[in-house]
Amino acid sequence: MRVLLVDDSELVRRAYGDYLTSVGFEVRLASRAEEALRYARESPYDVVLSDISMPGMDGIEFLKALRQLDLDVPVILMTGGATLQTAVKAVEYGAFRYFTKPVPKKELEDVLRRAARFHSLATLQRKALAAAGGSFDFPGDRAALEARFQSALDRLYIAFQPIVAWGERSIRAHEVLVRSHEPSLSRPVDLIEAAQRLGRLNELGRAVRTHAARSAADLPEEVGLFINLHPDDLNDAALYDSNPLAAVASRVVLEVTEQVSLDGVQRLTDRVAELRRMGFRVAVDDLGAGYAGLSSMAHIEPEFVKLDRSLTCDVHAHATKRKLVRSMTELCADLGMHVIAEAVESERDRDALLGSGCELLQGYLFAKPHAVPPAVNWGAPPRRRRSSV
Repeated sequence: MRVLLVDDSELVRRAYGDYLTSVGFEVRLASRAEEALRYARESPYDVVLSDISMPGMDGIEFLKALRQLDLDVPVILMTGGATLQTAVKAVEYGAFRYFTKPVPKKELEDVLRRAARFHSLATLQRKALAAAGGSFDFPGDRAALEARFQSALDRLYIAFQPIVAWGERSIRAHEVLVRSHEPSLSRPVDLIEAAQRLGRLNELGRAVRTHAARSAADLPEEVGLFINLHPDDLNDAALYDSNPLAAVASRVVLEVTEQVSLDGVQRLTDRVAELRRMGFRVAVDDLGAGYAGLSSMAHIEPEFVKLDRSLTCDVHAHATKRKLVRSMTELCADLGMHVIAEAVESERDRDALLGSGCELLQGYLFAKPHAVPPAVNWGAPPRRRRSSV
């Protein structure tokens, strides 16, 4: 079992290093965290044993940096001056064990062996998941989740899905959808949940807006962009003060979901008014599956409304859904709102939605999301219903 031992005290390194070598461990010694990180980049270790108080990078920062290289390696931290705050941080960031010096050598040996076994088990679990084609669950410690989330941000990209006016056979806009090449957070729902757990939703929102602003130059000027906003984004000063989309605001529709409460948004009406003053338009997403029904509609008064897939999926086979859709589209038209039907995946659903008054459509029937704006499959014209006379 390979152990990486990090301590700025030569006496501690020699004492623990000699003992662990004598009981069968292969030990690599480092006097600083920066040196240890260099060793960790060169080869893997079964366990890492580190001091907390070191010059330069301390043990907690070292643990966080190490998680960028290895999500699973157990890290055992030692300190000469234990405090409750330090212990809480050590546990939060995923330390396998936290010791106050001096640590009895036999106890340290036993913990190292146990930690190495857990590391082997974690490695086997990853292999089993990969073999079964599964995805990884969220890690239990904050440092590992931060490492994955940072990797996801670094590998972030956006996908485009067209919103079409079917009757005109034209593309009105593209919805911009967040994606990442980080395997463990490739699903948007996982990426957003990770950002929420880490308190980094605003950072994710800013990254998406930056990518979307860059892409706007590659689209025809008459084609708009629909960009999702988490309610937390509405509280972010950067949305108003340093928004890279401001230069193309007239082409941008900001989507606010109905599935998350807007109760935490301060001065919601004023904030939406400020976005409109900047030139943005607003949409309410996921109508029909809302957290608070239509309560947000009165505050936002959107220019666009997007019907949730719970209403549009298999709408051709459900008369009640068709009646609901028709009623919603008529009410929205009376209020000056354009309706977009999402998740259109069959010609029958397309025809039923068109017959229910939906003017704009989006879904796999026309195109799946792609890293470059995809070509639209216009398909066959609507089927004529046979007369009952």
